[in-house]
Amino acid sequence: MTRQEYMDMYQMVGMAMEVHNTLGRGLAEPIYQEALAMECKRNGLIIEREKELHMYYKGELMEKTYFADFYYKGIVIELKAMSEICPEHRAQLFNYLRITHQERGILFNFGEETLHTERYLFLPEENEFVLINQDNYREYIIPE
Repeated sequence: MTRQEYMDMYQMVGMAMEVHNTLGRGLAEPIYQEALAMECKRNGLIIEREKELHMYYKGELMEKTYFADFYYKGIVIELKAMSEICPEHRAQLFNYLRITHQERGILFNFGEETLHTERYLFLPEENEFVLINQDNYREYIIPE
């Protein structure tokens, strides 16, 4: 990922933090979706809501599609409003990334006391998902 691609992820986290700071926890997921869309628009970000993601099998486009909560500059964004993130939520994001050939994803959970954020990078050659954080993100930035 380039430094700009990392910064795009960072920017989305900032938008979600603003929404959580304003609304708090405990609301339904669609409320946070609408508020995040409004916050992005307010800040000039062109974000796609309920983005249809196409799937491929051996390079061939499939008829079945998925719908991500949001899509922004190549980032698949999934929102939850649960008491905690569970493995099934991560699996949903990972499946979206793998089957649609996208490499960056963010999982937000607005249901916790503080916004829970997980940023992932999909490494297709290794078929692995890496949790990106302050300690390791530099390892995955491609020098320009």
